[in-house]
Amino acid sequence: MTWIAARFGRQISRETVRQALKRLGFSWKKAKALLNRANTAAREAFVTNLHALLQRTLCASPPLVVYIDEAHIHQEADLGYGWAPLGERLWVGSHSPGLAAKVSFYGLYFYNAGQVAIWDFPCANTEHTLTVLRRLREREPVRELIVIWDGASYHRANAVLELAQQLSITVRPLPGYSPDFMPVEALWRWLREDVTYHHCHATAAELIARVADFAHTINAKPRVVADRLWMKTELDSEEEKLRISG
Repeated sequence: MTWIAARFGRQISRETVRQALKRLGFSWKKAKALLNRANTAAREAFVTNLHALLQRTLCASPPLVVYIDEAHIHQEADLGYGWAPLGERLWVGSHSPGLAAKVSFYGLYFYNAGQVAIWDFPCANTEHTLTVLRRLREREPVRELIVIWDGASYHRANAVLELAQQLSITVRPLPGYSPDFMPVEALWRWLREDVTYHHCHATAAELIARVADFAHTINAKPRVVADRLWMKTELDSEEEKLRISG
């Protein structure tokens, strides 16, 4: 409204502007971030390699493709919309653990199996990433393993890459600034919906126990897991054009 008044010397209401924009074919919608630092050529190369990898998963002795990502889940409740009697506020009980009270989780999505593992740690760092790789190899002592993750510093640490080589785990990094290729991001949204949405955890132990129960519950339905953790295998050409022009 301020810009219109300064530019045209007219005072109008928000409703007038809203109606004018609707007549022009605009609608009110939530914005989506366009990651301008992402490199389209790198994303195209990743998609090409991903298609070749997925073809290998159809062979008689396929590699196990494992996506790994980390999240820091707060004990405090995630607040949002919910049902409440008319005229009454929707209250969610809080033990006031504070934003500092959180647990770090490594989420693993076993693409071929439609299964997940969620392992808790005090934080995400090189030491704990080494532990994750060891636990992964202990879980799959013989099978060829291919890990896909982002470019976090502890993923690129020399000690991590050396251990992966020792354990015969192939590491494939995502293209930079491309979280849309990480299906575990959908796992974190799902977890928050079922575990932390409108629920405050008084202790870290309570949060860890409920996350473990969540993982156990969803693993009983591999097809649901595969559907919820949808894996992006194609680029949106129109979106990529916007990124290039930006």
